Amino acid sequence: MNLSNNKILITGGASGIGLGLTERFIKENNTVIICGRRAEVLEEVANKYPSVITRVCDLTNEKEREELYKWVGANHSDTNVLINNAGIQKWMNITDADFFSNAKQEIVTNIEAPLHLASLFINLPALTTVINVTSGLSFVPLTKVPVYSATKAFFHSFTLSLRQLVAAKNIEVIEMVPPALNTDLGGKGLHDEAPPVSVFIESIFEQLKENKQQLTFGFSTMMTNATPQDLDNTFKRMNGVTN
Repeated sequence: MNLSNNKILITGGASGIGLGLTERFIKENNTVIICGRRAEVLEEVANKYPSVITRVCDLTNEKEREELYKWVGANHSDTNVLINNAGIQKWMNITDADFFSNAKQEIVTNIEAPLHLASLFINLPALTTVINVTSGLSFVPLTKVPVYSATKAFFHSFTLSLRQLVAAKNIEVIEMVPPALNTDLGGKGLHDEAPPVSVFIESIFEQLKENKQQLTFGFSTMMTNATPQDLDNTFKRMNGVTN
């Protein structure tokens, strides 16, 4: 994709990786639209970056996803890049009393919402690029976040299929595969020792310049290149499996 002169919709663009992408795409002379549930957080970003366009949208709500698409089509029909970045991560155990309710939230946010948005936005005449944000845990699960890992594995698989399904429409599909980064994903303080978002973003943009369709960094680079034995050993090491 071209790195400048785009109009880009970034879901969850007000925090974490989404905010890092927002800042960098602005720097590269793009117009950025961000959406999220919290109006006050969107407002903070807009105050810091006046060129950013904001839209309050609860992506877990099917009607609001449809309204987002209609609003973009009516007001920003030149939007040519969709970045499915929004996601949630819940640390849980299947024995927890609220396991299933938490699992449903992750499934709706991490799978249902981006699939729905992709199916809507490929009908936007200007669309040229879809970027789906998956995870290094797409390839080897962390059992402390069992449903999150599974949703990202699903989304990785779907992204591979989507790339072929929309090839005839000349829409490029890029997979961004972050490792754990120093964000509040899953809860404050859980990833304080992880690499900063800024370093990840710099690497991602270097790979975009090289026209790569799968963007990785650190742990996720190792996992995408791992052998089955490597993946098995990593799973055991990450999850404390001793046999």
